[in-house]
Amino acid sequence: MPDTSPEASAGPAPTPLWTPDPERADRAAMTRFRRAAAAELGRELPDYDALHAWSVGDPNAFWRFYARWSGLPIRGIPERVLSDDPMPETRWFEGATVNYAEALLFPRGLEDADAPAILSTIEGGDRRAVSWRELRDDVARARAALVRSGVGRGDRVAALAANTPESVVLLLACASLGAVFASASPDFGADAATARLGQIEPSLIFATPAYRYGGKRFETRETVRALAAACGDVEVVLLPYPGIDAPRAIEGVRTTSWGAWTAADDAAPALAFTDLPFDHPLYVLFSSGTTGLPKAIVHRAGGALLTHAKEQQLHGDIRPGDRVFYFTTCGWMMWNWLVGALAQAATIVLYDGNPGWPDLGALWRMADATETTFFGTSARFLHALDAAGVEPHDEADLRRLRTVASTGSPLSPAGFRYVYDKVAADVHLASISGGTDIVSCFMLGVPTLPVYAGEIQRPGLGVDLAVYDDGGRPVEGEPGELVCRQPLPCMPLRFWNDPEGQRYRAAYFSDFEGVWRHGDLIERTPTGGIVVYGRSDATLNPGGVRIGTAEIYRPLEHVGAVVEAAAVGRRQDGDESIWLLVVLREGRALDEALEAEIRSTIRSAASPRHVPARILAVPALPRTRSGKITEIAVAKLVNGREVPNRSVMANPEALDGIAEALAREGIAPE
Repeated sequence: MPDTSPEASAGPAPTPLWTPDPERADRAAMTRFRRAAAAELGRELPDYDALHAWSVGDPNAFWRFYARWSGLPIRGIPERVLSDDPMPETRWFEGATVNYAEALLFPRGLEDADAPAILSTIEGGDRRAVSWRELRDDVARARAALVRSGVGRGDRVAALAANTPESVVLLLACASLGAVFASASPDFGADAATARLGQIEPSLIFATPAYRYGGKRFETRETVRALAAACGDVEVVLLPYPGIDAPRAIEGVRTTSWGAWTAADDAAPALAFTDLPFDHPLYVLFSSGTTGLPKAIVHRAGGALLTHAKEQQLHGDIRPGDRVFYFTTCGWMMWNWLVGALAQAATIVLYDGNPGWPDLGALWRMADATETTFFGTSARFLHALDAAGVEPHDEADLRRLRTVASTGSPLSPAGFRYVYDKVAADVHLASISGGTDIVSCFMLGVPTLPVYAGEIQRPGLGVDLAVYDDGGRPVEGEPGELVCRQPLPCMPLRFWNDPEGQRYRAAYFSDFEGVWRHGDLIERTPTGGIVVYGRSDATLNPGGVRIGTAEIYRPLEHVGAVVEAAAVGRRQDGDESIWLLVVLREGRALDEALEAEIRSTIRSAASPRHVPARILAVPALPRTRSGKITEIAVAKLVNGREVPNRSVMANPEALDGIAEALAREGIAPE
């Protein structure tokens, strides 16, 4: 296991877990693009690092060249593709036009319109295929229905929707005419759904009135009723859900079924696309809302299209005809990313339901049945598989699988080894990291480079990533703030209801002038890769020494009794001490022997200063809707403060279990 602690800046070079064979590297789109760029420039670009250096050294030339090389239908590409305005006022491809829906419905490389564009699975096995031809027809009908409903360019459409083909159709129909789309998962409660979708004042709401999860049926009627009332009693279109009875009207809400809403008296409407500026708003995504009202982040159509294409085509090596899966809901940015893979003439694979039902092999069997080539998931899921002893290569035939992607939280070195030992030995394991803020990645996989345990391979092309200390100075060989020093087309256009941009600037530009601070603590490694230590706002500071929480979590991989943990700072008398909250395996108790094992393991694998002052066992840890442990909420409780916005969490009841454990320590919210 490579030592990625701050002290480990020297020593023998680590051994890669995987290296692409020369033939595979030569076939990769990244290699073809690098050679094309070198020919364009008339000079050598011998490797990825040289290509990346050009992409940030001359961003205008890079983005203009990639836009042309990609074949995306961006019309009127100017010589100057980004304005001289500083972040966040930078404007992109001024004078050019594009339609996001057109790019996804008529992608370059598609040879058969009767091939599947979408393969959809509902937990329990209900499967459905939608061809490219059918998808175009469905989008045409939905677009015509939007127009009949009075929705036009710039109007907002909200969806409290399950991850089914209708949600994809709705996004593309909105994009085709320039309406702005926003979605949330149907498991959001009334407060959480209203705090998000209510902000944008939608003209029309779409809702899944019932869905399945873990073998059970869940109703959303009360949430839909509250959301509709908060939005001014707008009309609600009820979406179908396989295996559940046709939706009934909701009392007190003007409702229409999806079938009735899309039905037309005349012949099937023709599909049309409105030419829109590159920076035209496409959709609104929402932050987790764990510290206040969720930020409503407006993303530009051209920026999302171009950036997702770059990441999927070059970094993910996604090709026409591939089958691309990412486990996500419509409330996480990875759903938007997944839909974007249609622009690569790839089939997108949707799954709605519990990924662990009826067992943890379900998604791998689905990957086998759908002939998935790109399997995307979270670090949490891979760690859970490892802990449960699941061996996917015994569950399913995964010979078609070329790429496994992981995001949501840092994937541990043990998680990397698990993929190569138990999933497939010859896959590109791409750990990726970005955020809802940019609906994409700052750093991700490179299919032509080796993979090292615990490391993200490189910054993305065009991403001028750096590591800063608290004073805004670049650092090497130690953790620091993830910053981006140049604008990106995927940076938000604006926040909703933030006309002067004050909240936008405060979120990313208040610490380092003219530089995007993302809020992650990272370190560059001697191999050129990146280690993510967690959120910098949850960074520990005992005795004035800055510690990333991942430095504590990694040693705990070797303590079999610990399922997961949260390390937070307890501030008292002007200093900070580390408190470690652990969830234990069933049947284990936090006795003196286990406490001693935890402390000894952390001390020997990290350092004495990483050893927690206090260890508490708790039933569960709170998570955001996208599955991330929210250390900030835990830290509030440990420091005797209330946690606002409990409803935005996936499991707010976990806070009660922690509060009870803290009460036994004499700590209660003031």
